Amino acid sequence: MTVPFALLGLLEREPSHGYDLKRDYDTYFGRGKPLLIGQVYSTLGRLARDGKVVVGPAEPGAGPDRKRYVITDTGATEVDTWLKEPVEAEPHLQTVLFTKVVLALMLGRDAEGYLDLQRTAHLQRMRELTEIKRNGQLVDKLLADHGMFHLEADLRWIDITAARLGALAEEVRS
Repeated sequence: MTVPFALLGLLEREPSHGYDLKRDYDTYFGRGKPLLIGQVYSTLGRLARDGKVVVGPAEPGAGPDRKRYVITDTGATEVDTWLKEPVEAEPHLQTVLFTKVVLALMLGRDAEGYLDLQRTAHLQRMRELTEIKRNGQLVDKLLADHGMFHLEADLRWIDITAARLGALAEEVRS
């Protein structure tokens, strides 16, 4: 899970309040899936429990008193270690797409129709991402590129699988 590491990284940049961390997380990492404020504070609570952050004294503000969170040496070391680890490349070879195709074939259902629907959904998402690339900020454009490259790979897989459905059907039905 990247949320604890992202929050630790944001805290390494500068000590912050929970609401500021949420804002920064949502700005840079929460595109389409912003953090709930409760998730921010529960994560900060676990990080404090584990000695990765410390909580400063309550500070008066416009609303309720706020606490500033500060990363510890342990937390900074963990962020550094995490940043140096490569992301696992395709950890699972059996994807949902693959599972649906194989089950459709096993059950005598329309796997080709499923692939066509999936292709249509992917192409629609690519159009949406293309619009983001046209009008978005650089962060949004880079995220859209990442998504599009994954979709392009899926589309290639869909085409190859559609061409091999007959052979796959024989294999999974035997």
